[in-house]
Amino acid sequence: MGGVLVAVAAMLVSACSACSAGSTTTAGAAAQAALASLPRATPTVLASYYDQKPDWRSCTVPGFQCATLKAPLDYAKPADGDVRLAVARKKATGPGSRLGSLLVNPGGPGGSAVDYLQAYAGIGYPVEVRARYDLVAVDPRGVARSEPVKCLSRRDMDRYTQTDSTPDDQRETTELVDAYKKFAEGCGADSPKLLRHVSTVETARDMDIVRAALGDTKLNYVGASYGTFLGATYAGLFPGRSGRLVLDGAMDPSLPARRLNLDQTAGFETAFQSFAKDCVRQPDCPLGRKGTPTAEVGRNLKAFFGKLDAHQIPSGDADGRRLGEALATTGVIAAMYDEGSWEQVREALNSAMKENDGAGLLALSDTYYDRDAGGGYANLMFANAAVNCLDLPAAFDTPDEVRRALPAFEKASPVFGEGLAWASLNCAYWPVRATGEPHRIEARGAAPIVVVGTTRDPATPYRWARALAAQLSSARLLTYKGDGHTAYGRGSACIDSTINAYLLRGTPPTDGKRCS
Repeated sequence: MGGVLVAVAAMLVSACSACSAGSTTTAGAAAQAALASLPRATPTVLASYYDQKPDWRSCTVPGFQCATLKAPLDYAKPADGDVRLAVARKKATGPGSRLGSLLVNPGGPGGSAVDYLQAYAGIGYPVEVRARYDLVAVDPRGVARSEPVKCLSRRDMDRYTQTDSTPDDQRETTELVDAYKKFAEGCGADSPKLLRHVSTVETARDMDIVRAALGDTKLNYVGASYGTFLGATYAGLFPGRSGRLVLDGAMDPSLPARRLNLDQTAGFETAFQSFAKDCVRQPDCPLGRKGTPTAEVGRNLKAFFGKLDAHQIPSGDADGRRLGEALATTGVIAAMYDEGSWEQVREALNSAMKENDGAGLLALSDTYYDRDAGGGYANLMFANAAVNCLDLPAAFDTPDEVRRALPAFEKASPVFGEGLAWASLNCAYWPVRATGEPHRIEARGAAPIVVVGTTRDPATPYRWARALAAQLSSARLLTYKGDGHTAYGRGSACIDSTINAYLLRGTPPTDGKRCS
């Protein structure tokens, strides 16, 4: 099991959900109403939030400043209380005139933007971008330092991640449903009020408060994966306040959950096929040798998962965890996000398949779940489910619905389809009703927005980038022909120089530009 659209280390479990009937087509979704913009004037009742000034102090990480801002828990009832938002920044280093603030978000939902800024963006973004912008990160409500949602204890989370997600009979189906229910009940018990107010729309409104507190007239922003949905939502709500927006690894907000999950399943299959072709060219590939057809490589991996379903293998884990099908599948899928991980997962599969040692695949799975060396979990997966299950109605309501959909998912991915279909069930048991629906985002009146899509992206399929670019009235589609999840800062000089030109000079690419 896992979570969906996690840019920092992701796969699929709760997925951005939608249409409980699951039958909405792309054409039907396209006919839905677009997200309406908010009034240009700030409501008087929100003035105190917009008038805040950050009290910057040194973060625990040298070179960064931290502050806390407030936002209303419920924008419809601001008097009902606040949420505290953790903000961090790395001030522009110069030379050159300052261009304002550049907000960054790594996706998820549930990824910590503050961690991302301090671990990567603040030191790894291009020097010229860091010279001209104050890089700023906000942990969204319910995430990391911003009143994090909590659901399970460490031990319960260990058990949850090991639950069989490809049930073979009624007993295993009941165990999976019970695991989803316990997860949902834990979230509801810990954060009953907050759980109703962690939607993407509310987080986008929080970003406008942050923009005002920073003293910026317009919001400049780079969002990855789910961060593209957040950025597009901001543009839809505040088109006149949208500055230079880069949406990398784009989502399509017009799709219902079942279609989103099915598309993403196909995306993982596309990534696996690229991995499989590379694997059999290596002398140590445990899934086949040179010339082995991709379909056979997939069958070999599926057969290995089946063996782990019947008999778990040792992993050397200090907490006694053994490697079963669920954790092994998570580890392999996590490696599909970045072709730089292919060697690691190949070695991990070798150890597991030939030496009965599951340590390598367990380590990959732990990275995905954000489990640290001491066995503790960040709130990434808790927040992931909380946002996804609020943004859209559940993809499936019952196990029987999942069973009827299995052929479509298994066609999309013979290797991963079964598990990803069952993973889409968890929002059915969520303690809070969804407040969102699929919708188009047009953001009429916004400045040019750069939408980036990677042709073999496993988590945000390229078709989503094309769909979002078609919805946004001012979008410019930038395509990276290659593997991996997202494109900016991942080795393409063409992509990086194009985005840098936009961020630094306001020069958007020609619509349809392609890089490799």
